[in-house]
Order: sequence, then structure tokens, then C-alpha cells
Amino acid sequence: MADQQRAYVPAKKIDTEFPLIDNDPHFKRVMRYTRPYDYAVATATAAAGPGLMLLWEKIAPSYVGRGGFAPIMRLTGVVGLTAGFLILYQRSALRFYGFTENKREVDKDMREMVDKVKRSEPLYGESTLSPYMQGVATRNSRYTAVWLHVLPWFNFVNHNQHGVDTKKYYRQAERELEDERTK
Repeated sequence: MADQQRAYVPAKKIDTEFPLIDNDPHFKRVMRYTRPYDYAVATATAAAGPGLMLLWEKIAPSYVGRGGFAPIMRLTGVVGLTAGFLILYQRSALRFYGFTENKREVDKDMREMVDKVKRSEPLYGESTLSPYMQGVATRNSRYTAVWLHVLPWFNFVNHNQHGVDTKKYYRQAERELEDERTK
């Protein structure tokens, strides 16, 4: 009874305007695919809190006395940095899901995965977890960037359950290798 194979339940396919790249991207991959504009939005988000606190202090002084305003500014800075990071991560992750325009990421993903196929590397990295635990990890972190504002949850596990057909990477690698042979 303990040796029975557990049933694999595939992820629900969500219809989006743009192609799905990965429904459970690894944290490092999300950060690697971040665009410069995402950094600009994150910086503006992080600076908004402390900036507004300074503005409010100018408009309506709190008169907290010496040393009273600095701790509030530090707290506001930490909250701003956290919000900035979360918006940066979410903007990048939503492109993996196909929720926003992702042409650049689709091309980068194809290049990265085809190169891994050519080097005979696993597409999504090596994992030390059992297949069952990899499944648990993916079920707990799939599409989590949608609710990042409620519960920040990231995928730090390498696994092969990403909601995409990986045959496209192997076909493209075969085409490129064939083109290299004919040259």
C-alpha cells in the first residue's frame, strides 16, 4: 500500500492574452528576468512612503520633539523598501504567468532553455527533494505572485512542474543543431 504511485494533478490552465512561460518560476529566475522599468517602479514605490512622511511633516508638523521623527522615518523606509521589492517581484512574475506583455521574457526563456538542452542540463535545475515533496512545493507556490500583497510566498525549489510543454525547447534545440551541422 505504501508503494502506490500518487496521482499527478496538472495545474489548471488559465487563459491569458499572452503566452504562459512558467506558472511556478523559481525566485532567482524571476529576479533575473526583471526589466529596468520594474526597478524604476520599485524605486518610486520604495521612496513614496518616506517622501510622503517628509511632505506631511512639512505641511502639518508633528512636534514630536528631538529624536521622535527619526524612528518613524526608519520604519517608513523599511515598509517602503519591502513594498518596492514586492512590486518589483510581482511585476516580473506576472509576465511569467502571461498576465502582462511578455515578448522579451518569452524570447529570453526560449534562449535559456534551448541552451540548457544543448548542454544536456536539466531544464529547471537539480533538486534534492523527492518527487512527492517537489509536488507539494509546486502546489504551494504555483501562481503565488497573484496574491503577493496578501501573503508573500516564493518558489525556492527546483522541480519539473511548471505548466508548460517542454517539448518546444527540445524541438528548437534540434532545429538549431541541424542548422549548425548544415553550415
